[in-house]
Parts: sequence; structure tokens; C-alpha cells
Amino acid sequence: MSSKKEPMLRFIPSALLCLSVAISSIAQSVSQPKPVITYRNPVIAGDFADPSVIRVGDIYYAAGTSSEWGPAYPVYTSKDLVNWAYVGPVFQNLPDWTMGSYWAPELFYRNGTFYVYYTARRKSDKHSYIGVASTRDLRKGFTDHGLLLEWTSEAIDAFVVEDAGKLYISWKAYGLDKGKDIEILGAELSADGLKVVGKAFPMLKADGNNWESGGAEGQAIFKHGRYYYMTYSGNTCCGAQCNYQVGLARAEKLQGPWEKYAGNPVLVSDESWKCPGHGTVVTTPDNRFFYLHHAYSAVDFTQVGRQGVLSELVWNEKTQWPVFRYGTTPPAQAESPLPAWQKNIPDRAIDFSENVTDIPWVWDVSLPKPIFTIENRALQLANTTINTTGTFLGLVIKKGSYTFTTEINPVQNSLQSICLYGDASNALGLGVRNNQVELWQVKDGQRRVLRTAPIADVSAPVRLQLRSRFGQFYEFSWQTTNGKTQLMTDAWLDGSFLPRWDRAPRVGLSVAGDKAVGSVRSVRITYE
Repeated sequence: MSSKKEPMLRFIPSALLCLSVAISSIAQSVSQPKPVITYRNPVIAGDFADPSVIRVGDIYYAAGTSSEWGPAYPVYTSKDLVNWAYVGPVFQNLPDWTMGSYWAPELFYRNGTFYVYYTARRKSDKHSYIGVASTRDLRKGFTDHGLLLEWTSEAIDAFVVEDAGKLYISWKAYGLDKGKDIEILGAELSADGLKVVGKAFPMLKADGNNWESGGAEGQAIFKHGRYYYMTYSGNTCCGAQCNYQVGLARAEKLQGPWEKYAGNPVLVSDESWKCPGHGTVVTTPDNRFFYLHHAYSAVDFTQVGRQGVLSELVWNEKTQWPVFRYGTTPPAQAESPLPAWQKNIPDRAIDFSENVTDIPWVWDVSLPKPIFTIENRALQLANTTINTTGTFLGLVIKKGSYTFTTEINPVQNSLQSICLYGDASNALGLGVRNNQVELWQVKDGQRRVLRTAPIADVSAPVRLQLRSRFGQFYEFSWQTTNGKTQLMTDAWLDGSFLPRWDRAPRVGLSVAGDKAVGSVRSVRITYE
């Protein structure tokens, strides 16, 4: 008997062991949550101030300030709010009534049409007012409808919202007129969104004795429950001395009265992100609320500019006020809106012997638009200015530590340079002219040659290179095709003079000289 039962006795412990392992595995899978997919800020790297974001179906679109850079107002698209692709500008050719200060483009979508309500400086009096443009296809650019809102000496920061089938615009009344306060006003728009038809009504006024002392601006309005909510920004937006912050207000009707949150400001600086503010709230299909706004990286700061930062809002159902999920500062890292991994900032290598047409070039709108073509396997860039810096064609800097390299064909009497460009009066470059390499600087309009070096063979291409640390310190070098790399700097040059008040410098190419035309074989930017 015992010999027949022995196999069964051996089997029972083995079965129990397998069952125990299976139960343990199930318990572990139940007790261990799935890994959280996160993103790191910025989500839109580089100088992208005052971002506006909308969702159409499951696609997001964002536009941002271009300031004195053309083309005006860059537009990006995303499926997850974290990975963004450049679409193109709102305006390839600048609106006829404008001359600069291309700020705060606010996107709006209705009945198959995209609108943008934008701030720009008017040619006739140099005052900033609000214009409007529209399109049915963002990738084809917008048709301008001209000036929409002129208000006393200045009106900026438009935001449009639909309420009970009617459209309303809000804006910052700058208060530059004597006796006028800085405040946010609203008015009804026509059904087509192209005209102001209602009388202006007050919405929010800045308190002059607290964190709003610099004014209230950059408002965004969204609905939750019975309230309209407003994010708005106060204090100084821009530059090394900025102290921008974000507040909240709410009202049951757009016309008010608006109640400010007692806990304002709700978003402030920390050791990672400085001077957060001016953004738009957008909801995901699963009803999460995200605020896409700008802030300066504490590492690269004004050298890279105000970048696109994403902060999530959650709701305190007891108080009916939203709060930022990760506290009162922008998150360095946070849970992604969708299960999509964030991609790294891409390097860019451009060989002009190939057919390249999708390069997001930028230029100085205060100067004639650059004229360039691709011929004879090279980029041909003509100088169309009479200033000492020449004509500049650049790229947005996505991160402060990078290497930028270009290879040029020397052209007699043309100074071809790699260039860091703040504006026409503040630039830094390394160029080739005739039989020498020239390291030069333009600071406060004064040009100075820092160093020169002879080139033995001007018939061969010359490679120019700059290395950047934190967007502020630069090392320049050069070499001919078969030569050794030669440094033009004994120490890192300080470029802290390059950023302008509301914008970061760009890196790229410049050509100077009477009727000069450059010949560029390739360009490469590599981020560290």
C-alpha cells in the first residue's frame, strides 16, 4: 500500500509549492502599481514666451511670442502635451500695420476655423494693440484681418472665450495714460470673432501694494462647475531682475464680480524655474487640467529665454479652487498627461548639398528680411543691411550648453561668420574675410575686433565652431579642411550682454560687407 501512495505524497508538496509561487506572483502584481511615466520641464525648449494652447479633438496646438524675431509667432503641435513638433509661423510675412513687439498670440478654435488674437506694435505711432487673423489649416499660415482692438495708449494680452454662444475678448489695459489704472477689461465680439461690438467692462484690477505691483496681465479663462476661473500674472515678466508670479480669480459671470484667491500667488520661483507666468489652461480628454506657461531655467536663465513649462492643476472640491498638484513652484519632473515617453532635444545637422526646406530660420524684424537661396550645393546668404553686424539668419537655442559648427566657402570681401545675435547692436561672432579669420564683438553698437589669424589657403573650405556653456560663456575655434583646429580664445568669452529685455539671443550665420554674399556648405548644432 505504502509503495503505491508514495508518488502521490511526493506530488502534493510540489503542487502546493507551485500554487504558493503563483499566489505570491499575483499578490506582488496587485500590490505593485504600474510605473508612472513622467516628463521633465521644459516641454517646449527654447525661447517660447507667453504660450497659448488649445485642444482640437485629441490634438494640441500652441503658439508663442516671437518679439523682435521673424517670422512672427511660432506654432507647435502635440498629441500628448509633452512632445511638441514645430508646425511653422502664424505669419511668414509680417502684417502691414505692424513693426515689432510680436507678443502673446492667443489661439482660439470655433466651427472649423483657427483664430489668433495677437499683440503687435503699430507702425504709425509705435503703440502696441491687438490684431486678429484666421485660417482653416494651421500648416498654411494665417490670413490677417488687421487691427481689432485699439485702447488708449496700449492694449496687449488678448484672450477669447465663448459664453452662452457669444464670444468675448479680454485684454490688459496698460494704464500708460495719466490717471488710468492697469486692469484687465472685457468686451463682446461679433459672431465671426473679427470685431469688437460690445462696450468694455472691468474684470480685474491689480493691487498696487503687493505681488501685483507690476500689474495684472497674461490672463487665461476657463470653466469648471458654476465658476469661470482666471489665471493671471503679476510683477516683472522679463530679464535678470524678473519676479513674475501667478494668481487665481473666479466669478460666476464673465462680467464679474471677480474674486481673487486668498492664497495668491499660487505659482512662484524656485531653484529650478524662475519667474513663471503667462500661460493658458487646457483640459485633456480625461478631464485633467494643465497650465502651459513660461519660465526661465535657473541654469541657462535669460541666455535661453522663457521656455514652455507644463504644470498640472487639481481641484479642491471643498473650496472649489484649483491648486497646483506639485505645490507653488513649477515641477522639474511630473506625471505625464498621457503614457508617452518624452523625447530628448534633437541635434540638427544640415548639409546644403541636399534638398533641405524645413529649416526653422529666424531673423531680426527691424532689418530687411534676409535673402537666401540654396545654389551650387551651398546656402547663399546676401547682406541686405548697412550696419556693422550684417545680415543674420539664426536658430532658436534649445539649451544653453551646445556646440555649433558651420563650414563655409571663403568669398572675397565678404565677412562670413558664426554669430550669437541679441540684436543689431549686440552680437558676437567668428568670421572669415579674405585671407584671415576674425573674432569680433558688437556691444552697445560699438564694434571691436578681438583677435585675427591668417589663413594660408583661402581656396579651401573653412570650418568655424563655437562651444557654449549655459548660453553665456563661449569658446571659438576654426580649421581648414586639412588643417589643425585652432582656438581663437584663451579663455571663455562672457556673452552676458547679449540677451535683450524680453528675449534671448539666437545662434546662426551672419554676412557683412558691401554687396556681400556668403556661401555656407553645412550647419550643425549638438546639445550636451
